[in-house]
Amino acid sequence: MSKSPKSAKPQKAQKSQVEDDPFISDEIAAGGPSSYMKIQKGENKLRIISKPIEGWIEWVDKKPYRTTLDDAPEKKDEDNPPKKFLAMAVIDRDDETVKIWEVTQKSVIKAIKALASNPDWGVPFSYDLTITKTGEDLKTKYVVTPSPKKPLTKEAIAAANEKPCNLLAMFEGEDPWEEADEMTPYVLNAK
Repeated sequence: MSKSPKSAKPQKAQKSQVEDDPFISDEIAAGGPSSYMKIQKGENKLRIISKPIEGWIEWVDKKPYRTTLDDAPEKKDEDNPPKKFLAMAVIDRDDETVKIWEVTQKSVIKAIKALASNPDWGVPFSYDLTITKTGEDLKTKYVVTPSPKKPLTKEAIAAANEKPCNLLAMFEGEDPWEEADEMTPYVLNAK
């Protein structure tokens, strides 16, 4: 006569092992810090630390394709035409890290241009900008507000110097964070 197998009951040790060693870690599920500045709803504070590159961006097969302003793409998709863009290195004041900020919103570009042209403000290397985003979809609005001028801290300058980028690599479809012969110069001591 054969013995019947014991019923398989989960043991406490196995349960605690699962709790201590999850299938997917919380860190991965939560994502991580991005190297690109994405404007969220509400206030987003940043400091521009490089001259922007300017060009055209269009999406082809869900991938960005960027060209210089002189090399305008042919209009291929009526529903998703190419847009003008600026891309620049910034310090995200939320986490004090260097990121690339790509801007296509005309209202934001015009506001930054107006501040840069104003002799009381000047080029925005010596002051922070707060970009306030409200609304959704076609009713999204952006307001750009400058903060009083003040120098970057030594810690912010050190952090920026540790994370160089090459904005021109974006035109080649390459990673702008990979080291290159010529990296984008940062303006960190503006007055």
